Amino acid sequence: MGLPQHYRQGRFPTGERNLITDVKGVLVGHTTLDNKEVQTGVTAILPHRGDLFHEKLICASYVINGFGKSCGLVQLDELGTLESPIVLTNTLSVGTALCATTKYMLSKHEDIGGRAGTVNCVIGECNDGYLNDIRGMNVKEEDVLSAIEASSSSFEEGSVGAGRGMVCMGLKGGIGSSSRCILIDKHTYTMGVLVLNNFGEAGHLLIHGRKVGEETLEALERKKNAYREADKGSIMIILATDLPLMHNQLQRLAKRTVHGLARTGSYSGHGSGDIAIAFSTANRIIHENEESLQTITALSDSKLDPVFSAVVECTEEAILSSLFHAQTVTGHREHRIFALSEVYDWKSDKDRS
Repeated sequence: MGLPQHYRQGRFPTGERNLITDVKGVLVGHTTLDNKEVQTGVTAILPHRGDLFHEKLICASYVINGFGKSCGLVQLDELGTLESPIVLTNTLSVGTALCATTKYMLSKHEDIGGRAGTVNCVIGECNDGYLNDIRGMNVKEEDVLSAIEASSSSFEEGSVGAGRGMVCMGLKGGIGSSSRCILIDKHTYTMGVLVLNNFGEAGHLLIHGRKVGEETLEALERKKNAYREADKGSIMIILATDLPLMHNQLQRLAKRTVHGLARTGSYSGHGSGDIAIAFSTANRIIHENEESLQTITALSDSKLDPVFSAVVECTEEAILSSLFHAQTVTGHREHRIFALSEVYDWKSDKDRS
């Protein structure tokens, strides 16, 4: 998955699958709703296989541009911990996703809402209203639960899950992922990125520095199907790693995702909600720890430069991978968005590595 080997660029090797799930313990699941006017869905990321509420992970977020309706980020950044699945869906289904994810957590933990306090569920969104009848609010709680329960180390990319109705730079967007391996002090660590792509303006696409947006726009115009909306769509970037990192370090990683975003042609327009969430699986923060002190391992700040570089590379490829794997979709009001594969021939790109 990710991009095929001969389309990749960069200095770091990928993990086994070239997916965010190369980070051990991370799982991803989809529910895809594909029924004429309804082109939407849910994507769930489980940060580890264990007890998420009682064994929290260190986490941080960074808002690149805040035109979004996510849930859970305030407490996530205040306490620096993640205690639920991360669920992605369309903008008007955030409430449904929040209710369903909360019920999922309640079903797993009888102490939530009582002795242990409440739970902070994290929900992200993008607006799929061009291809999907978003006013119909067709995502149901059972769709959210199905995505969580379907979570696996292997998953599809492209026009699936929460990405079913998304548009990226006038082309079919969706779910993309990639991973990179980083050698530090003779130990190999893994980083993975998953994106929900719905950003950008038609004609701005860059692939490995090449301005392919103009030729894709010309191809769409020949099909009499050029989507020329301003950049008001959004991207959710989820970054996972087994590197031992603190909250502030993860936030610094989340900030660097903007460079990968820019490499593909984004300028984070006024109406685009661009948000990154980064978590580490290396340390477990015990809920209501009886000990007054907890030992946490963290990478030295002086070792972060190659990690920053890998973040940018991984984010760029995840975005391109979502476009590479996407399929053309016809949905709401017969709106059609073509896949990149129908307007751009990767094989003829002599500039690729």
